[in-house]
Amino acid sequence: MSAKWEKQEGNIGTLTIDVPAEEVNKAIDKAFAKVVKEINVPGFRKGKMPRPMFEKRFGVEALYQDALEILVPDAYSNAIDETGITPVDYPEIDGTENFAKGEGFTFTAKVTVKPEPKLGDYKGLEVKKAETVVTDEEVEAQIEEQLARKAELEIKEDAAIVTGDTTTIDFEGFLGEEAFEGGKGEDYALEIGSGSFIPGFEEQLVGLKAGESKDVVVTFPEEYHAEELAGKEATFKVTVKEVKTKVLPELNDEFAKEIDPEVESLEALRAKIKEQTVEQKKTDAESALRDELVEKAAGNAEIEIPESMTHNEIHRMIDEFGQRLQMQGMTLDLYYQFSGQDEHALHEQMRPEAENRVRVSLVLEAIAKAENIEVTQDDIKAELEKMSGQFGMSADQILAALGGTTEILENDIRTQKTVEFLVENAKITE
Repeated sequence: MSAKWEKQEGNIGTLTIDVPAEEVNKAIDKAFAKVVKEINVPGFRKGKMPRPMFEKRFGVEALYQDALEILVPDAYSNAIDETGITPVDYPEIDGTENFAKGEGFTFTAKVTVKPEPKLGDYKGLEVKKAETVVTDEEVEAQIEEQLARKAELEIKEDAAIVTGDTTTIDFEGFLGEEAFEGGKGEDYALEIGSGSFIPGFEEQLVGLKAGESKDVVVTFPEEYHAEELAGKEATFKVTVKEVKTKVLPELNDEFAKEIDPEVESLEALRAKIKEQTVEQKKTDAESALRDELVEKAAGNAEIEIPESMTHNEIHRMIDEFGQRLQMQGMTLDLYYQFSGQDEHALHEQMRPEAENRVRVSLVLEAIAKAENIEVTQDDIKAELEKMSGQFGMSADQILAALGGTTEILENDIRTQKTVEFLVENAKITE
C-alpha cells in the first residue's frame, strides 16, 4: 500500500491511497468468512457453504461492501501513519466504486488536519504581577460570608417579604386565560433576590405576607427555550404559604471556634483569614500571570482553527458542565428550563471559550516544538508520585485510570513546562 498527501486550501487536503490487488483479495476473503456465517442456505450448515457455490449463487460483488468496510479503515489508518498527518475530523471517502476482485484499488480521503500556527512573539512578553495586599474590609467580608452560611431560617409571623427572605409558594402560569404546561408548582422554596425565576417575578412578591396571593405579571425573554412562551406576557397566580428570614449567629469568640476549632478568639480568626487570603492571592496572582502570558502568546500567533475542532471542544465543555450540574443535583434539561436557554444557545454561548481553548492548546504545542521542550521519564515519575500523594493511589492505579498509557500525562507535563518557559522568558513587573 502507498499513500500521497496533498494539502489544499486551509487545513484541508486529500490523501490518495493505492491498495494492491493482494490486499483487495485478502479483504474479500475476510468478508466471505464473515458473511458465510450469517446466511442460511438449504443443504448447508451456517458457515459451511463452499466459496465457489456462494459466488455462483450470489456473485462475488455481494462481498464488496463488507470487504470495503474491512479494508478502507485499515488502509486509511496506515496512510495516516505513512504521511505523518494528524486528522481532527472524520474523512470524506471517495472512489470506492472502483473496487473489484483481483485488481488494485485507489481511493481518496478528504481530510481536515490539525493546523500549524504561525508563531508571533512569545518570549520577552511584558506582564504585571497582581498585588497581594489584603484589607480589613476583605477579611470582614469573608467573616460575613461565614455568618451567612451559619444562618438559620426562622418563620416570620405576619411580616412582609423582603429581599433575602425564603418563601414557600404555590404558583400557576397563564397565557391569557389558559394555563400553560410546565408553569405550575406547589410548595416551591424560593429565595427572593436569587434570580432563580424569570426577571421581574421575585421582585413582585416583596411586601406580601404568608397567606396572601397575587397575580404576578412577567414577560418571558425573547430567547426563552420554549418557543410558545418566548417574548409572551404571562400571569402567574401566586400564593405565599410561608415566609422565613435568615437569623445570623452572634459574632463572638464562640462563633470563631465553631468556624475554626484551631483558633481561640475572633481576633485570632481574623488574623488567620488574613494570612490565608494573602497566600491565596499570591497563588491567584501567579495563576493570573501565567494565564496572561499564555493569552498574549496565543493572541500573537496566526492560526486558522477548523470548525470541527471548535465543535468537539464545545461538546466536551457541555459534558463537563452537565457533570458539574449533576453534582449539584440538577440536569441539563432542568438547567435549560430554569435559564430559558436551549442546547443551541448554550452551544453558541460556549463557542468563544472553546475557540480560545483550541487556539491556546495549538499555540503551546507549537512553542514546545519550536523550543524542543521534552518530557523525560524522570518528569513522568515525579508527576506520578505527586498524583499518588494527592489522590492516595499507587502509580500503577493512576496509570490504569489513564488507560494504561502515559500519553495524557506527557501532554500535561509538556504544557506545564511550556508555560514555565514563557514565565522564565517574560518581563515581569510587580
